[in-house]
Amino acid sequence: MTTKSKYIYANGKRKSSVARVRLFKGTGKITVNEKAAKEYFTPKTLVSVASYPLTLVGCKDKFDISAKITGGGMSSQAEALRHGIAKALVLSDPLTKPTLKKAGLLTRDSRVKERRKAGLKKARKAPQFSKR
Repeated sequence: MTTKSKYIYANGKRKSSVARVRLFKGTGKITVNEKAAKEYFTPKTLVSVASYPLTLVGCKDKFDISAKITGGGMSSQAEALRHGIAKALVLSDPLTKPTLKKAGLLTRDSRVKERRKAGLKKARKAPQFSKR
C-alpha cells in the first residue's frame, strides 16, 4: 500500500445496486463514477450515509475511495457504497471488524422488491372487489 496503484477492493450491494469499491491511502476524497461524491449524490445527506463507516472507525482522512456503482436509485447506491467501504476497511485492518459488525455495516441488506403476481395489480395489491 505504499504506491498509488496499490488498493484494497471490495463489492457492496443493496437492492439492485452494486458498488465496486477501491480503497487507497490518501486524504479522504470519495469519487463515484468519475465524479466527486458531493456532485454525484444529489441529496447531500447521502454523502454522509456513504461515508459513515469511515467516520465510525475514525479513518475519514486516511483513505481515498474510488467507486463504480451500477443499478438502483440514489439511496440504494449510497447504501451499496457504504457496504463496500465497510468491507474494504475490514480487509485493510481486521481490528475494525467488531466495530463495523456491531453497527450492522458488514451485513448485506437482502431486501429486494417482490415480484408481481398474476391476477394482482402489484406484488400484493389486489384489484378492487366488487360484490355486484
